[in-house]
Amino acid sequence: MIRIRVIPPPASISIEDIKYEAPDLQVGNSIHREKTGKTEYGNQQTTLLADQPFYHLHLHSQYSVLQATPKVFEIIDKAVIEKMTAVALTDFGNMYGAFKFVTEALKKDIKPIVGCEFFIAEERLKLKFTKDNPDKRYNQVLLAKNKTGFYNLAKLSSIGFTEGLYGIYPRIDKALIEEFKEGLIATTGGLSSEIPYLILHVGERQAEEVFQWWHQRFGEDFYIELNRHGIPEEDRVNETLLRFAEKYSVKYFAANEMYYLDQQEANAHDVLLCIKEGEFKSTPIGQGRGKRYGLPNSEYYFKSQDDMKKLFADLPQSIITTQEIVDKVESYPLEREVHLPKFTIPSEYRSEDDYLKFITYEGAKKRYPELTTEIRNRIDFELETIKKTGYPGYFLIVQDFTSKAREMGVSVGPGRGSAAGSVVAYCTGITNIDPIAYDLLFERFLNPDRVSLPDIDIDFDDEGRDKVLNYVIDKYGKNQVAQIITYGTMAAKSSIRDCARVMELPLAEANNLAKMIPERPGMSLNKAFEEVKDLDDLRKGNDLKGQVLNQAIIIEGSLRNTGTHACGVIITPDELTKFVPVATAKDSDMLVTQFDNSVVEQAGMLKMDFLGLTTLTIIKTAIRNIKKRKGIDIDIDQIPLVDEKTFQLYQRGETTGTFQFESDGMQSYLKGLKPDKFEDLIAMNALYRPGPMEYIPNFIDRKHGRETIRYDLPEMEEFLSDTYGITVYQEQVMLLSQKLANFSKGDADVLRKAMGKKTERRFGQDEGSFH
Repeated sequence: MIRIRVIPPPASISIEDIKYEAPDLQVGNSIHREKTGKTEYGNQQTTLLADQPFYHLHLHSQYSVLQATPKVFEIIDKAVIEKMTAVALTDFGNMYGAFKFVTEALKKDIKPIVGCEFFIAEERLKLKFTKDNPDKRYNQVLLAKNKTGFYNLAKLSSIGFTEGLYGIYPRIDKALIEEFKEGLIATTGGLSSEIPYLILHVGERQAEEVFQWWHQRFGEDFYIELNRHGIPEEDRVNETLLRFAEKYSVKYFAANEMYYLDQQEANAHDVLLCIKEGEFKSTPIGQGRGKRYGLPNSEYYFKSQDDMKKLFADLPQSIITTQEIVDKVESYPLEREVHLPKFTIPSEYRSEDDYLKFITYEGAKKRYPELTTEIRNRIDFELETIKKTGYPGYFLIVQDFTSKAREMGVSVGPGRGSAAGSVVAYCTGITNIDPIAYDLLFERFLNPDRVSLPDIDIDFDDEGRDKVLNYVIDKYGKNQVAQIITYGTMAAKSSIRDCARVMELPLAEANNLAKMIPERPGMSLNKAFEEVKDLDDLRKGNDLKGQVLNQAIIIEGSLRNTGTHACGVIITPDELTKFVPVATAKDSDMLVTQFDNSVVEQAGMLKMDFLGLTTLTIIKTAIRNIKKRKGIDIDIDQIPLVDEKTFQLYQRGETTGTFQFESDGMQSYLKGLKPDKFEDLIAMNALYRPGPMEYIPNFIDRKHGRETIRYDLPEMEEFLSDTYGITVYQEQVMLLSQKLANFSKGDADVLRKAMGKKTERRFGQDEGSFH
């Protein structure tokens, strides 16, 4: 530019003294380097490593949505098979699988190493980009050394979703990493990480600067990751990283980034990537128009220790270092007792127990004309059990928002599930069903012998549910209330259709394959192959149909997307991320947990169900319209349960639109039963489900005297007379076990649960008690 006089030279230098030396641009450009064939590794002896264990530290599960196939328990089982006593999980951007991973690993005596492969952006808060100025992000693997590190991973992942989400990428930045680096190990990662990317596409000087940045922040907890999947780019990166290792005394370790368990699953994994990208499998892998994303070969699987030792035989220290990293990691469970949010009580009460007792007895005076000794004993027993189990705050929290809901004009259901068995819940207004009048048992709700969080399901009219949620958020804080995530997985039929689409099986043939899967809850492909011989025969074929079915087996159960639980809500005593990683929901401003409904309580979360019911809205609207048209005020809670005309409707089976009584089968049974009391309807509702349905004809015949009422033992009449000698309710099971086998109230509840789950082993343990 100086020579051609575009810019002037410095004052002290003449143009003639300036010599131009053209840079060799090819040296720093990996695209123009000499191409090599598949690299061969491990030609040296591995004797020195014979007794040295190796551990995989860079693995993805199905929770790396549509990018990996293994289920968490399959990774753990594979580690057991390969005799690895530790293994890591590093899913992309999230910690969906962390809790299950830790729990399952500890069960199998495997040390779980929780990690995450984050998306690092230059500007995590920026959400608008152009073609000329796109979003720049790199992948970064971080591993938790201890529980502090785990919660810092949770914090980083949560911020990625709540502040940095761009498309499908929850992004963080280096400033956040500096803030939350305690308890973490950082690695140079794979080819999509910043340092390898700079080595390949920018320059070694820039890569070295970034290398120094990580080394300065993490010190001895910063490691170089060496991958050898048999591609030239990795060799180039490894060559440079090994020079950095020597220059800065940073240790390196061997890795084999994993996306599928076994090498033969590489094809199914490629199908999964096509599903994610919306591409055909026949489209060639590569960059540019007419190409698609895909892995370059089939080496991204869970390799054995011997395979890894041979692969890195020339770098024995890379194997040894994996042990050093594993030794740095502490083993810790994630299960813990539920932490209840703090409920503020009036200053004149010493404790939550005292305040709960006060409002319970105040409510009892309104509920019962006379507080008999029986009622007082029941109330005192429940209050003492609640105090003993440590859940008075739980009752106060629920009582508070149900009372507030009624104040706001929101319809609240009368009570559902085991909570209806609590007289404390009835007296405090949580439920509106008298458990004493209907012989409902408190022990079914809260077992006095085996402490577990009680479950109160609350129904609101669907129009008012959001009002109640907003009240709870305002009271406890937006950062302490969240909905619960759900994982959308590929079921048997959808896995067939997805595979068929990317493998270009004609739509009609794909639909025919899917229709061969039996329509039944819990049906899997393997079960379908056992039951449908024609389908199994197709699977064994070598044609496109057989290929589709065999790939579908592997991707079945893979995560496709996430959603929000219909009613589950958690409330924490402090900021959510101190307990559980969170994400964002598409259709709500509320946060969602990254752990699903099956584990949030085990992780220490208070979970409650806020269910919005259309039925309650319909009733509320009907009452409002009656008031407008007829001027009549109706209190739905005061409608008598002995109205003769109503029973006549049930006797004629005219129950269309009546929840749980509107099916054709139910209407037919009602016509035969001729119910004339509310207890008949309760019993029919309980019997009309798979299993107990076979006793409905006996129940009807015994009611009308066409069949003799019989009791296996005379002592059973006390509890079975209302149901004509047939055991209908779980409460009857509990009462009979107490009377016939001297079970405690707690043991009776355990037996009830065992019967519900058909736990045969438990029945064998209890059999002797009934002799």
